[in-house]
Amino acid sequence: MTPPTEGELVLPGDLLGTAEEFVPGHGTYEDGGRIYAALMGRRTVDPRDKAVRVEAVHPIPTIAEGDLVYGRVDEVKSAMAIVTILALASGKRGIPGSPEGTIHISKAKEGYTETLAEEFAAGDIVLARVLQSHPTVKLTTAPANLGVVSARCQACHGLLTLGGKEITCPRCGNREHRKSAKGYLGLGHPAAEHAPDPD
Repeated sequence: MTPPTEGELVLPGDLLGTAEEFVPGHGTYEDGGRIYAALMGRRTVDPRDKAVRVEAVHPIPTIAEGDLVYGRVDEVKSAMAIVTILALASGKRGIPGSPEGTIHISKAKEGYTETLAEEFAAGDIVLARVLQSHPTVKLTTAPANLGVVSARCQACHGLLTLGGKEITCPRCGNREHRKSAKGYLGLGHPAAEHAPDPD
């Protein structure tokens, strides 16, 4: 069987070459002196180290420093908000394992924050940037374009119309505060599907 050419689509178990020709790289495994694909993707060879690799067609989303992510606020403490990371904002694909991140009070908004209870509430969906991905995930919503993108009234659970720090619930008139993402149309807004991803 002839090994696939550079860039050709391969499936798990496809022969990529021999250990005499190549070094097994990412997305491959060696068995009996032969190198096979461990996942579906495209075969590549690095000419510098002669490593054969498989670049996944649909790689599993991972979090890296600088990424924009959507997260759900699970708990608001005095010094930090605990957030479950739901998806990368770029592709809106779910993150396996729903990792947990934190927004420190100093990273919630620009300037002084007296209490996080006036910036977030449990259940809010936030758009945040990853400041650190290992060993723990640290997030920020300080820039104007980041913050709460979907929230419910704490009195009647109606969907709030975001757009400023002080928000009035359209259903019951309850007044609340949020660090909302400036210029964001909101999840579920009809025009949001056609809006560009935030940068």
